[in-house]
Amino acid sequence: MLNISRIEVGIGIEVYASKTRGLGGVIKRSIEDFIVEEILLDRSKASVHLEENRAVLDEHGRYLICILIKRGWDTLLAVEKISRALGISLDRIGFAGIKDAEALTAQYISIGGMPAERLSGIHLENVHVKPLGFSNDDISSKKLFGNKFTITVNSIRLKESTVLRRIRRINDELADFGGVPSFFGHQRFGTVRPITHVVGRHIVKGDFKSAVLTFLAFESPFENPKVRMLRREINETMDFKRILKKFPENFTYERLMLAHLSRSPNDFLGALNKLPLNLRKLLVQAYQSFLFNKILSERIKRGIPLKEAHVGDYVSELDGLGLPMKNFIKVELSNISLVNKEIKDGKMAIAIPLIGLRQHLSGGLQGEIEREILEKEGLKQENFRNAHMIKVDIPGGLRAALAKIMDFRFEISKDKIEPLKSSVKFRFTLHKGGYATILLREFMKPSTDRQLIKSGF
Repeated sequence: MLNISRIEVGIGIEVYASKTRGLGGVIKRSIEDFIVEEILLDRSKASVHLEENRAVLDEHGRYLICILIKRGWDTLLAVEKISRALGISLDRIGFAGIKDAEALTAQYISIGGMPAERLSGIHLENVHVKPLGFSNDDISSKKLFGNKFTITVNSIRLKESTVLRRIRRINDELADFGGVPSFFGHQRFGTVRPITHVVGRHIVKGDFKSAVLTFLAFESPFENPKVRMLRREINETMDFKRILKKFPENFTYERLMLAHLSRSPNDFLGALNKLPLNLRKLLVQAYQSFLFNKILSERIKRGIPLKEAHVGDYVSELDGLGLPMKNFIKVELSNISLVNKEIKDGKMAIAIPLIGLRQHLSGGLQGEIEREILEKEGLKQENFRNAHMIKVDIPGGLRAALAKIMDFRFEISKDKIEPLKSSVKFRFTLHKGGYATILLREFMKPSTDRQLIKSGF
């Protein structure tokens, strides 16, 4: 039986799809060890090599289309810095997906009503913006196909022959499983401080004070000791004005809330509303993601397959690119044979609810799992109405239970820094919404919190 770290269990990831022991190792030893390049539906790819980004676009249009390349930046913060540098509102900048902060990433962005020459005045450290041309369509998640990942796992304490054997076995096991479980990954919740879903839970339950104090004051043993002391001081003194003066400048979101609480110490809802809308939405979606992970974990633990539908399951039709369409149907005795043939032919996929205000639960065995988890959480779907207080609407939806692994390749070599150890460079593509760390955990299998943090997840 493979061990799962407490951090992963805490974000709802309680199982592995593969049974073979992992490689161990470390990701993100340097920024270049984790590369993410966005792919749009037309299969155009954003490259981390600035000179490789070319596009045949119109000379005129409502939106300036650009490539954003960033090193070690959160997408939301990078876009916010760009909007400030240009002196425009944040909502004029569109993007398709949020990329990993501790990585070298390339993605498309659109800027409404912006001449290309204005971008020459932007000088941000480790952020590059290259204009490609104009379009009358903005960049949004609707244009996204997926992401190409190039990720190096270093410091593997195994012989190359053992590494090769384990990778091949795990890859075969995932193929038999039908892909990799489409868990929401670690960066959705935070690894050093995995609390975004906890904040979201408090918001959904209408406890805005607990939401704010969790965001500001929750201590992690893996965080900088000085910051941990400041968080403890918040809990002990609630002297927001004094702590604001001490809080590091790079903790942008904490400082926004502390500044508001310095003026209005009891207005916790107001403090939450000082956060950018995208972040407020992410907090509630993180709780929704936690519930999804719990539900998916429980289905796997009960041995209910993900590549064969049962009565009561939802299934989604897939388009020619393998992406879920909006046509979802519920499996019944009358259509189960046809549905399972379509799943086998790669034309349909099992989908699991993202709990929200308007999404109906599954039926059958799957529905039993969903209702049990909601009961354990003390949650009713109408509780998501509380998110309206922070101007966020969470209607719910459906998400494919499995993520398809495309263009999978790997190279084994000696570790450049530790020559007695091995390195593996993995290359693969995932559809939008897929997390590279969820695939990597199958190959690495960190079993304790310390291993998970040390591994770079």
